[in-house]
Amino acid sequence: MTEPGGAVHIELTVNGRQRVLEASPHQSLLTLLRDDLGLTGTKSCCLVGECGACTVSLNGRVVDSCLVLAAEADGAELVTIEGLAADGSLIPLQRAFLEKGASQCGYCTPGQVMAARDLLKRIRHPTEVEIQEGMGGNLCRCGCYYQIVEAVLAAADLADR
Repeated sequence: MTEPGGAVHIELTVNGRQRVLEASPHQSLLTLLRDDLGLTGTKSCCLVGECGACTVSLNGRVVDSCLVLAAEADGAELVTIEGLAADGSLIPLQRAFLEKGASQCGYCTPGQVMAARDLLKRIRHPTEVEIQEGMGGNLCRCGCYYQIVEAVLAAADLADR
């Protein structure tokens, strides 16, 4: 609902916490997360949905948050990279990324982890080809693609993701 002055009233659940916010009608979900909520794990990079650095889970589906208006998230359940390790401990998928060297500079890592988590929810034991296809929308400037595939394969063998 648009408020006087053009602001949009938004209620959503972010990483298990109910949030009530006001946003401009043209504000992206990415800027809402980073600027209004201080969740800077979701990265701002290409801003056109090409790199995957801003990948989040919106109502159980991965999306590029740079392409979603904040207002579209009204009433939604949202999970960011910060919401994966709720108790402060890395989830096995995150540990696998570290152990396999799948995050050199780390900039793409949050989006890669969110995409890999989604892939492993859909395909319990993906093949290398399925991982490559499933992670296709996420770019890594450091060229860690082999290590990313290895990390996803390692995490697929773990029950708790």
